[in-house]
Amino acid sequence: MTVTIDMVKCACADCVCVVSTSNAVEAAGRMFCGDKCATHHENSAGCDHAGCTCHG
Repeated sequence: MTVTIDMVKCACADCVCVVSTSNAVEAAGRMFCGDKCATHHENSAGCDHAGCTCHG
């Protein structure tokens, strides 16, 4: 049996975003919805995705 995962929740604990594995930003072996989450919200920048209020 083969399981293919196409979508994952962003690895940022505060983020509610789900991202496709092909578009995710990988950092430290984890998948994030974008650079801001992947860099642990430098300068308290949110991911800027609609409906998400994460700031790390």
